[in-house]
Amino acid sequence: MIRTILFLIVSAFLTHLIPFHDFFRNLDTLIHEFGHAVVTLLLSGKVRSIELFANHSGVTYSQVTKGWSLIPIALAGYMTASLFALFMFRQWAKERQRLGLQIMTIIAILALVLFVRNEFGMMWLIGFVILNVIMLSFMPRWLMDIYYMLLAFLTLEESVFGPFSLILYAWDDPAKAGDATNLSHVTPVPAIGWALFFTLFSLWCAARALKHFIGGRKKSRRPEGQRVQYE
Repeated sequence: MIRTILFLIVSAFLTHLIPFHDFFRNLDTLIHEFGHAVVTLLLSGKVRSIELFANHSGVTYSQVTKGWSLIPIALAGYMTASLFALFMFRQWAKERQRLGLQIMTIIAILALVLFVRNEFGMMWLIGFVILNVIMLSFMPRWLMDIYYMLLAFLTLEESVFGPFSLILYAWDDPAKAGDATNLSHVTPVPAIGWALFFTLFSLWCAARALKHFIGGRKKSRRPEGQRVQYE
């Protein structure tokens, strides 16, 4: 776990040196809010809108009739973001970066058409979709791979540092800890407990993601002297 945290700190330092890196950090916010929206719809709720902001924050406005459904909906944001970061690295290990980019693009289009209504959010989604289409259609494979890994690492970093910041918010003022606060209102667990849960889950996903990055593409070797005949 400590090695994962150190790796993420170094990764965050390096990605901050890349121009325009801030633009892509909203991908984690998009996945977070999209997770809230999808679970709301699965539980027969109504999603009124999603707003994405320039400071990488976001909010989903929804309406539900079943009180218990607030729990899975509140859980969905951070957990979906962490699982999606893991998914991105798993696709990289399987050399399916194109599929990963296609899925990101589809999510962005669905969010734009169905949910996002504020000006910044809509403009960011349009720009992100156009850039993805350019990468998928016109750029060489090596450049698309670099672009994909930039998105993967930024999403992984945000998926961990977001829940960690939630611990600080919950410690300072439990009423301002977002999803952790919402969960504390409908469960006996305090906001800081939920913030710790989100952080530990994100670190677990990050450790598995980094395993895919470090060793996922190692190909097995045949023992020396073994001969194989193909017909």
